[in-house]
Amino acid sequence: METTVNEEIDSGIIPKWKRKLRWTWREIKDSRVSYAFLAPFALFFFVFTVLPVLISIVLGFTYFNMLEFPTWVGWENYIRLFLEDDIFLIAIQNTMFFAAITGPVSYLLSFIVAWFINELQPKIRAFLTLLFYAPSISGGAFMVWRIVFSGNMYGYLNSFLIYWGIINRPIIWLQDPTYMMTVVIIVILWMSLATSFLVFIAGLQGIDQKMYEAGAIDGIRNRWQELWYITLPSMRGYLMFGAIMAITQSFAAAHRITALVGEMPSTDYAVHTIVQHLQDYGQIRFEMGYASAMAFLLFLSMVLTQKIVQRLLQKIGE
Repeated sequence: METTVNEEIDSGIIPKWKRKLRWTWREIKDSRVSYAFLAPFALFFFVFTVLPVLISIVLGFTYFNMLEFPTWVGWENYIRLFLEDDIFLIAIQNTMFFAAITGPVSYLLSFIVAWFINELQPKIRAFLTLLFYAPSISGGAFMVWRIVFSGNMYGYLNSFLIYWGIINRPIIWLQDPTYMMTVVIIVILWMSLATSFLVFIAGLQGIDQKMYEAGAIDGIRNRWQELWYITLPSMRGYLMFGAIMAITQSFAAAHRITALVGEMPSTDYAVHTIVQHLQDYGQIRFEMGYASAMAFLLFLSMVLTQKIVQRLLQKIGE
């Protein structure tokens, strides 16, 4: 009698890694047409996404100034980051604080607004979706906020506060370290209803209404139970995508902050983030090895955060 693959594995004849390799090869052969259609995208994704990440990881262990061939320096860049670069430590603190607020708040805000809008009539829902999504695609939005938070008496906020006697002289909102981070967080949250918001609306629209009818028969009695036991479990994929977008946008915040407070560095590095520090060394000083080390640490922190969020989302509805 011929021995099956599973029996061979149990007896130790075929290692598990060989079985996985055989199964993968068999899957590719059986679905070769699908993989052929996928190949162009996979090639571009590997060349322009995976390969640059791998190269960046290697460059993080080198000294590379864009003119000379990279020189291997080992862990020197990472030691320099944590023991010699005080500005990098400030950037870590600012980034973590910024991400801890804007990430969860924008994520919850996007879902809550999408959940309420989904209950409205189609025409009203379409209008409100456009209304809430518009700030994220408005190119001149930062100009409006710069006028609102202008540091002279003609700024809208200063003018209002002076008129009502709350302050007696203008506050330089976008240059004073006391207020800069708060202002940045407010503006970013105002613009946070972007891709995740649209994805959540699409996910809510795709839930089969029969599931709610079945839930009512099984004992679900209010909207909160519907949300926890039906809506959220049915949207796990959409929720995961929204979480990835929120994590990426909060950790990689740079150009929006720069557009609001001006060219880096900000006053006393009050809103200086890791990405801005990376851009300083990568695009201005051309220390690409050092910048690559920062990029890898940022990438690692985003992946770890995504793993934590993924575990939390798996517990929804349990």
